[in-house]
Amino acid sequence: MSHQLINKEISWLSFNERVLQEAEDKTVPLIERIRFLGIFSSNLDEFFRVRVAVLKRVSKLGKSAKDIIMFDPIEVLKEIQDIVLILQRRFEAVYQRIMRELVTEDIFIINETELNHEQTIFVRNYFQNEVRPKLFPIMMDQAEIFPDLKDHSLYLAVVLKQEKASKSTFAIIEVPTNTLSRFLILPQIDNKKYIMLLDDVTRFGLLEIFGNFSFKRVEAYAVKVTRDAELAIESDISESYMRKILKSVKQRKEGNPVRFIYDHHLPEKFLRIFIKNLRLEGAENIIPGGRYHNFKDFMDFPDFGIQHLRYDRPPKLPHKNIVFNKKIFQSIKKRESIIYTCYQSFDYLIDLLREAAIEKDVVSIKMTFYRAAKKSSVMNALINAVRNGKKVTVILELQARFDEEANINWADRLQEEGVKVIFGVPDLKVHSKLCLITFKKDFKYAVIGTGNFNEDTSRIYSDLFLFTTDKRLTSEIDSLFLFFRRNYNTPVFRHLIVSPFQTRKKIISFIGNEIKNCQQGKEAYIILKLNNLVDAEIIDNLYKASKAGVKITLIVRSMFSLKTGVKDLSENIEAFSIVDKYLEHARIFVFSNAGNPKYFISSADLMTRNLDSRVEVTCPIYNKELKQELHKFLEIQCSDNTKSRILNLNQDNQIRKTGFESTIDSDNKDRCHKKIKAQDAFYEFLKARHC
Repeated sequence: MSHQLINKEISWLSFNERVLQEAEDKTVPLIERIRFLGIFSSNLDEFFRVRVAVLKRVSKLGKSAKDIIMFDPIEVLKEIQDIVLILQRRFEAVYQRIMRELVTEDIFIINETELNHEQTIFVRNYFQNEVRPKLFPIMMDQAEIFPDLKDHSLYLAVVLKQEKASKSTFAIIEVPTNTLSRFLILPQIDNKKYIMLLDDVTRFGLLEIFGNFSFKRVEAYAVKVTRDAELAIESDISESYMRKILKSVKQRKEGNPVRFIYDHHLPEKFLRIFIKNLRLEGAENIIPGGRYHNFKDFMDFPDFGIQHLRYDRPPKLPHKNIVFNKKIFQSIKKRESIIYTCYQSFDYLIDLLREAAIEKDVVSIKMTFYRAAKKSSVMNALINAVRNGKKVTVILELQARFDEEANINWADRLQEEGVKVIFGVPDLKVHSKLCLITFKKDFKYAVIGTGNFNEDTSRIYSDLFLFTTDKRLTSEIDSLFLFFRRNYNTPVFRHLIVSPFQTRKKIISFIGNEIKNCQQGKEAYIILKLNNLVDAEIIDNLYKASKAGVKITLIVRSMFSLKTGVKDLSENIEAFSIVDKYLEHARIFVFSNAGNPKYFISSADLMTRNLDSRVEVTCPIYNKELKQELHKFLEIQCSDNTKSRILNLNQDNQIRKTGFESTIDSDNKDRCHKKIKAQDAFYEFLKARHC
């Protein structure tokens, strides 16, 4: 079936191009465009650390590799290299344009050769007091082995020359970005603001570092290594689970290099030394770049408090059903509600847990965690609940990629405080987002989310959290928590749809029902809002629905393997992606059901791993008012003609020029004639509804 699919890694690069488009867009505030450069760079780092690393491993399996991933990994790696080089050139061009635009705002990024006298004194003092104590050069002609360059770190490859000697000496020095800010703000001159990157502060002081060794000329070139980040968890039963995870995380930092980025001015002789010692296989690992790397730091670029350079972030909206400073339990018992993060406050959840911690009739609190905030008020609320005599159980997933160490630290803290911590389920990642609060007489409150219980990411991740007392849902959540404790007994779910037990079968069944309704002349449509859609079997069933005449709307942020617009295959499928100031993260499934639509929110994307090897929860929405609210949310998403890009065969990310007349918004043809940004429009809708 591979000829009917777009390779998921290639589709992911198309998503990251959409991020780069935001950096190119002059209607986006200037500092936000710099932030998008940082997001693009950070995304690409993770792409190489995970997806390219996996492809390289699979490629070593020979002919059987294609059977596993349905594509030739060697060909995919070559295509990745070609696309990344094109995107890298675009990135450099965008960066240079933005630097010129910063000048029009009296913001100047200067390097070590552009300092005036006063700036030189300031930078010299900073270098001597803050930077120099953190610099430890490795002399390549003295090192017995090639230094182990760390993932995520930035290095300068230093070429040292004596005044008359023709031979050069090489050194490597790590720029201390893990302990110092990447950006040094220099004293302001009149209204002009000056920034110097830590890389250039380091360059500034290199002669001082090496001056005692008679070197008269110093040249420095930025280099960076990206390493394989996949964990290899050994099945050694003599080791504790946490110890295995920590050991694997440490090995990740020493994983095989999968990408080497270097300043394209780096002398050929020095480049060959890196390639040889890093054992880089194939040109797809070697990416020439500009003077600066590690642009992920640019997500924290200083804005000097200049309002028009940043997005206007309006205040969080209240929810009409939940009143601050009143008992939140009473509000939820009276009426189910959905909280929309980015638009409404995540503090509603923290308030709920705070109230649960001190409510005398609360018996227990149970929660699942995949990623927690670094200074999590949610975790602290649970600790406070234990101190107030409540039984607290946390299902903590230790294998949340790149958050393993943080989760282990939280596990230690929670256990010290008396929280019962369960480390997931053997052979399954727990990715569901559930909170269950039980009162005396077994009355239960639940929160079911599409995203993590994480107040940090809630500011930029657009997610949904259902607050409910519906016994059909709370009783099944309770059964799922029992399964977490006793994995040998799989519960029966009649309302919740739970992976890996039911989700694949249920989704295919819902699609089949739409096909049947369409063939019988009944109303038939499907709307799926997701982060990723790559599972081959689900896509094949969507193709069948399209061929049967079912109208399908797909709103997919990231990886997308379905081919749209193919005659006799996908002519009835419209797909687009929204990239804007908030990260679109909510998962919503809608099936027409012959005019009585079924609405679901979910923690799961339609990827094989979410369907078959994770514990995920897809939750039905029964409340009529909440269905209407979700309908409006999707209607607004479908009307976006400013930040939505068409997902087509060419993967060229064209902006949708007019509002798409989908099944959900067919009566609003006038939308085609005005600019609509879904995120701004939904904020205004919630404001009118709740304020």
